[in-house]
Amino acid sequence: MKNVQILPSLLAADFGCLAAEILRAQSSLADQLHIDVMDAHFVPNLSFGPDIVKLARRVSPSFKRNVHLMMTRPDLYIENFINSGASSIQIHVESQCDVHQTLSQIRRLGAKNAIVINPPTPVEALKPYLDEVDEVLVMTVNPGYGGQKFIAECLSKVTYLRDLRPDLDIMVDGGCTDETIPLAYAAGANEFVAGSYLFAQNDMKAAVQSLRDKLKCN
Repeated sequence: MKNVQILPSLLAADFGCLAAEILRAQSSLADQLHIDVMDAHFVPNLSFGPDIVKLARRVSPSFKRNVHLMMTRPDLYIENFINSGASSIQIHVESQCDVHQTLSQIRRLGAKNAIVINPPTPVEALKPYLDEVDEVLVMTVNPGYGGQKFIAECLSKVTYLRDLRPDLDIMVDGGCTDETIPLAYAAGANEFVAGSYLFAQNDMKAAVQSLRDKLKCN
């Protein structure tokens, strides 16, 4: 199994004090900050843009910024997000762009890349891209809003991918809590995005460590 990573999702933070929330996430000893970008077209919500990535880089330069582009045309914004400080960029297999070219562009500009799959999409849709990516993100909710219920049926995609590619980083995002993350880990995931669960904790550092303890890792 690949190394476990825990990523607090900034979408669940207090928007009135984002800088402080970013620092709180870093102080929790989580591995990366997950930043959800929604364009109000690919998903029915509008969230962050490149300036929030710049903010995260400014207040916490050493905290890696994992940027999830829930966008119809992510290819039009790759350079902007990388220039703003994205450490890695995730694009959807369902987006309306040349996915191969966009994944290549992300790497060419110096960031890690990833392909994302939504719950209704068959996992086989990822196969043409698996040799071109640094990680895969399996959505365990329908993207657009935080705080949704975990869709356990999506875990079969994780197991399929782990069996196919034992070396691959596999991330899950959506409804991740201390109860569902162990299920995703057992299915084969090694990276876990937790938004509402982590940002609701008074002691996020203790919550992150508790998750690691449940997965028997350090």
